[in-house]
Amino acid sequence: MENRDAFISEFRGETLGTVTNESSSDEIFQNQVIRPILKLQNDLFIDVFRNYISKYKNDFYSYSVEKKLAYIENSIQKDIKFRNSLKGIVIGLFTIHEYNEYIKNSSSLNKRMMNILIERLKNQVQLFELQEE
Repeated sequence: MENRDAFISEFRGETLGTVTNESSSDEIFQNQVIRPILKLQNDLFIDVFRNYISKYKNDFYSYSVEKKLAYIENSIQKDIKFRNSLKGIVIGLFTIHEYNEYIKNSSSLNKRMMNILIERLKNQVQLFELQEE
């Protein structure tokens, strides 16, 4: 397990965001664990969302930008199976210690995780254009 944890920590990279003495434990976890994983997995999240669109909402591509942004947010907030799949992509890159910290306050950390992911996808909405095959 130590080899896995060391590999994961090194593979993920550095803390993203500011961590100070005043930071809450959730904020520290968010910046040291969640943000680096979301950055690392960004391309996968883009493809996962493209697949979600193709399965459930092919007319997504005809939406206005505002409607696309709302759809991104609603799909992650309301589709529990999809949200759980996205969480699994993140949790799978936790070390054992991080997982044990995560389960102490998973509800709050899940909210942070999904909110950051929603913002990441919204900021990349231009990548969700219909592609010719």
